[in-house]
Amino acid sequence: MPRRTATLLTSTLLLIGLLCAGVLIHVPYAEMSPGPTVNTLGEHDGEPVLNIKGEETYETSGHLNMTTVRVTGVSYRMNLLEAVYGWLSDDSAVVPYESLYPDDVSADQVEEQNAEEFTASQESAKVAALEELGYEVGSQTIVAAVVVDGPAEGRLHAGDAIVAVDGTEVTEPGQVADLVTEREPGEDVVFTVVPAEEAQAALEAGEELPGGTEDVTVTTEPAPDDQRAIVGIQAGVSHSFPFEIEIELADVGGPSAGLMFALGLIDRLTEDDLTDGAFVAGTGTIDAEGTVGPIGGVSQKTIAARDAGADFFLTPEENCAVAALDVPEGLTLLSVGTLDDALDALAGIREGDTSDLPRCEAR
Repeated sequence: MPRRTATLLTSTLLLIGLLCAGVLIHVPYAEMSPGPTVNTLGEHDGEPVLNIKGEETYETSGHLNMTTVRVTGVSYRMNLLEAVYGWLSDDSAVVPYESLYPDDVSADQVEEQNAEEFTASQESAKVAALEELGYEVGSQTIVAAVVVDGPAEGRLHAGDAIVAVDGTEVTEPGQVADLVTEREPGEDVVFTVVPAEEAQAALEAGEELPGGTEDVTVTTEPAPDDQRAIVGIQAGVSHSFPFEIEIELADVGGPSAGLMFALGLIDRLTEDDLTDGAFVAGTGTIDAEGTVGPIGGVSQKTIAARDAGADFFLTPEENCAVAALDVPEGLTLLSVGTLDDALDALAGIREGDTSDLPRCEAR
């Protein structure tokens, strides 16, 4: 066999071997890439994203798009060839697998957590938007969940309104854990509660909690990680709204659409058109007070926004430094830290004067 032919054959076999190895060798990484965007002012799968009943709504123009990131599934293991392709791609990010799916969390738990965060983001968006518009929103601190086989199982129930702990009035969920951990493991804690059914009825009627409270004594136990006193509940907040709001968006998880939901609700509930026809996208968590928080995958979300046609992207200020490292051509990144910041940004866009709005800058 001629030397040139032998060399070519050897090189070809080596290349085939490397390609086979690249396909067969799995690596501990996952891939993030731009996901779909959805206009919160429009429809998704034939249904309005924001379905408001019992209150007057107004026509809107333009876009207020929420953005998403597509990630490889929890059961999928990338091979070496896919990882190299992802590293070389401008649109994707290859990240350690455990950063998305920790070893101590099952696939079902990941899905459940994403669904819970998405539901909580909707609730916070409703509260922030309605209070921004001057509506009254009722709230109660409640037992959000009871740990199976925990000390409180059978004594406290999901939906019970927590009025006081050991005689100290409770006005927000964070107080509950603080008051419980003042005890030593093995000591009793007295919860003053209104049973779930009565509490919910009062909330829906816009009334104060009824006076028929119950005192429930729960014996604490040590937490497995740091031995602090716990009773095995998760405290949360339940809200009542002056009219019905449903957010119809399936197959989306996590908390990062909160800001855009809040803006969409404000636009639908006010006569002024917030965008005046502009295409604005964005991301960010939001709490009931209107504070905008950081999210993951911001670079992939800016790419998704620009691919969808957005000209402006509302960016959580804590994500700005990373987002500004590689800005898609034609997209302006505006920094927002609160719902009011986002409304100011929309006012500037609407009026055609964005020169004084804070932009994202790389550091």
